[in-house]
Amino acid sequence: MKLTPLGDQAVLAYLADEPAAVALAATVRAADPVWLFDVVPAYASVGVFFDADQIRAADVMDWLNALASGGRGPAEAVLGGNAHSGGSRPPLAFRVPVCYEMQLDLARVCEHTGLSADAVIERHTATVYTVYAVGFVPGFPYLGYLPSELCGVGRLPSPRTRVEPGSVGLTGRQTGIYPLARPGGWNLIGRTPLTIVDAADGFFPLRVGDTVRFDRIDESRYRQLEGERLG
Repeated sequence: MKLTPLGDQAVLAYLADEPAAVALAATVRAADPVWLFDVVPAYASVGVFFDADQIRAADVMDWLNALASGGRGPAEAVLGGNAHSGGSRPPLAFRVPVCYEMQLDLARVCEHTGLSADAVIERHTATVYTVYAVGFVPGFPYLGYLPSELCGVGRLPSPRTRVEPGSVGLTGRQTGIYPLARPGGWNLIGRTPLTIVDAADGFFPLRVGDTVRFDRIDESRYRQLEGERLG
């Protein structure tokens, strides 16, 4: 693990791989020291944001090194350990229904991969994905990794000016779900009827470390589920 300051209120930890970053983020959240503001994992790195009035970056680094090695850091000992709940939870497994008939770019994916539409859908639904990062727009989950047969499809030459909420796309090694109407350049292969983000209500169910598996549904089932929340 490599540690470096990130401004004056955060430390950035670089890990060997994505699972190590997910594990460190979960461990920091569970320890929940009084000075902790936020933990932001993204692929093989973890940002640890802290209250600079309570602790120095050097002490946070010492604490992280001790935590990673299974010990108690000096900062935790000085500050008395956990003092707030922080809302931490273990990773959750989600099933996301997708209507693959509601697509715009499946033919493009088929052309690149040499697979039929049914074969693309079969492989997409057969994989359990991990949320490795959340960003781009609030609640957008970057899910990895696609099976090898679906990897390598590039982004669209020109991004769309609007992608509808619930659209499921893929590019490179990743797949993801557009939670809000935004421009986007991923290849859209389906759409979920579920609401996966409600910013006004603070509803952001997907977190780094959670897993997602897609289930194929038809348009009739899509209409039945439309507007329900992911849960």
